[in-house]
Amino acid sequence: MTTTKTTTTATTTTKTTKTKPHFWKWAIASIIFRLILIYFPKNLNLATRPEVSTPVTSLRRLAEGYWLTQSSLSPYAGSMYHGSPLLLSVLGPLTMKKIEGQPYHLLCSLVSVIADFISAMLIRATGLKLRMAYCERLKLLGLGKLFEVSEILPSEDIAALVYLWNPFTIVTCVGFNTAPVENLFFILSLYGACTRVAPLAAFGWVIASHLSLYPTILIIPVILLLGNGPDATPKKLLLMYKKDEGGSSSKGRVVNGLTEQKSFSWRPVGLFFVWVFIWTLYTLFMCGIFMRNYGGLSEMFSRTYGFILTVKDLSPNIGVLWYFFAEVFEFFRDFFLIVFHLNILFMILPLAIRLNHRPCFLAFVYMAICSMLKPYPSVSTLFPK
Repeated sequence: MTTTKTTTTATTTTKTTKTKPHFWKWAIASIIFRLILIYFPKNLNLATRPEVSTPVTSLRRLAEGYWLTQSSLSPYAGSMYHGSPLLLSVLGPLTMKKIEGQPYHLLCSLVSVIADFISAMLIRATGLKLRMAYCERLKLLGLGKLFEVSEILPSEDIAALVYLWNPFTIVTCVGFNTAPVENLFFILSLYGACTRVAPLAAFGWVIASHLSLYPTILIIPVILLLGNGPDATPKKLLLMYKKDEGGSSSKGRVVNGLTEQKSFSWRPVGLFFVWVFIWTLYTLFMCGIFMRNYGGLSEMFSRTYGFILTVKDLSPNIGVLWYFFAEVFEFFRDFFLIVFHLNILFMILPLAIRLNHRPCFLAFVYMAICSMLKPYPSVSTLFPK
């Protein structure tokens, strides 16, 4: 009997070790594929496509804003750039530097490739954490037989590869925009929450909200992850399943298992809010230093968040707001702006109540709704978020 168990364990270990190199082969191949594509931007012509670049994420506009700062003008002069001053100070110099004999956009595109790779690794680590938590819960409830290791690839590896090879993420990476960097901080916040590292979760959430505003509503999934831990199967379903399988005695064992579960932990949530306050102050301080000669933080807020909320740019995109506000009478414009933005807020609480046991899926649903109703959507919001 012992020999059989040892053989089974050895076989499972061998299968797991054999599948690992396959993940890295496909991951490296996706990076090489991106590096090949960034050498042919003129043929692809993705940077000018409204499906890929928006007025908020376009690196061409960022380059224009940086050029204005080099000319001692406000980066928001002329209504070209509407992004964060932090992105301007980090990516702006890369838009001006040119490696001899190489395309002018090469350095910025390399940043996008690196951001995509790090995002995929964070997705992989988050998926592993969720799978392990799910396995532990099943074992605690006496349902360990339901957990089986995939003979092909673990679920977290599949999720990372789907992200790396999805056409939308590849097009976004090659499309000369800042969306890969925004996606990185969005995923970083969820990873920090899943691992219950409050400073990391706070940093990712603050920067993601600062860059694109709409990830602000992710604070609810992040709090649920920090307080309850990773996703778990609803207690009601587990009780029903175990009752059907073993009767009332099994149900008693399930109830005992559930009582052993930890209650909501407020300590990491409290630490999260402390670090949110610290990172917010630091971000505003850095932005204030950059904007001290260009109108201060009030100018930044009006040209970034104000630009997003008031939908001033009506150039065509894959969303619906540009066409709606191009046709609506000016008298009703403010009313419909309030309606569209409140529509997102009205869905937050009901979804949080219904999906409180699935914080990661709740975050996905939140961002899917924002992708449909935000003024300047792109293909980067269709899949990565």
